[in-house]
Amino acid sequence: MPPPLAVRPATARRFMLHALLLNRPAPDIGTALAHHGFVQIDPINVCGRMHDLILRNRVQGYREGDLMRHVHGEEEEPLPAEQRVAFEHHQPATGNLVVFEPAAWPHLLAVMRARTRISSAWSGRLTKAERALVPRIMAAIAERGPLASDAFSDVGQSRQIWGQATLPKATMQKLFFHGELLIARRKGSRRFYDLPERVLPAAILKLPKPKPKETARWEAHLKLRQRRLALLKRAELAAIEDLVQPVQIDGGPLLHCLRTDVPLFDAPVPAVPPRLIAPLDPLIYDRRVTQSVWDYDYTWEVYTPPAKRVRGYYALPVLSNHELVGHVDPKADRPKRKLTVVSRSVRRGHATVSAVRELAQFLGLR
Repeated sequence: MPPPLAVRPATARRFMLHALLLNRPAPDIGTALAHHGFVQIDPINVCGRMHDLILRNRVQGYREGDLMRHVHGEEEEPLPAEQRVAFEHHQPATGNLVVFEPAAWPHLLAVMRARTRISSAWSGRLTKAERALVPRIMAAIAERGPLASDAFSDVGQSRQIWGQATLPKATMQKLFFHGELLIARRKGSRRFYDLPERVLPAAILKLPKPKPKETARWEAHLKLRQRRLALLKRAELAAIEDLVQPVQIDGGPLLHCLRTDVPLFDAPVPAVPPRLIAPLDPLIYDRRVTQSVWDYDYTWEVYTPPAKRVRGYYALPVLSNHELVGHVDPKADRPKRKLTVVSRSVRRGHATVSAVRELAQFLGLR
């Protein structure tokens, strides 16, 4: 492995803007997905969904809802399997729901099978009642095509799931975690599940199951593709040592990037106009890296008790001229078609009006 590359925080910031496509947006979603490896999904919609907020800053001409159209097609006309270029599933290491490229599928198989053996009300082995319902669900989907859990409304509640989900919903969710069903389309927050062979191209489903070392290498590489500058665990580093470059930032922890990205440290970056960054954007995903590179301590406070929140429920960091300079906590009022700023705090000398207006326009609000 080469010796660490010593860089100043300002250089690391310029590198991240380049490497994370924030300074040079991708021409389309497919290019951005191939670059980052996945895009994280989150159902909360306060001022746009997480994946839309992430991609609007790194894909030219991105519109709200474009990622789901890219994955599934139009709402009432899902894409046939052979035309699919992406799919939804959970990251093995974190369990987060993301959009993957199809080539990720074989690397998910081992953890899918492992879930069938663990005790988990949300993703683990099926209960007796759930097992009894599986044949009916699978037969109905095979005959009728993609179905949501409410297609089985005559079946009762499942007391095994937090929030008292219905038994069909709990069962279909587990079958999704196990790889027996996949999300074929969405309608609002409703998931419509179908058989894997009708969601993924046949060539992908026929790929051989990788060896554990191959999947470990894929996961470590995926982490760097997603964040471009990251803290690597010892096992992750061992899996991709031939692909990485150590990076030492003044007084900070040892980070790593892909060797192929190293030239970006010398690339000039023009001034960045103020923009609002998604709470789970790769730029700020790791709090330790954000602190080291940007001197900015950010926590997404959606799950923080109200009395303990510092910035707000869905506060978006403000990126301005190569710095993170504060936050804006916006809320969309869709019936009134208005974007309201609940709170904001920005360093002196930096304005957010243009950034808030840009987000409002993206959401079709005023």
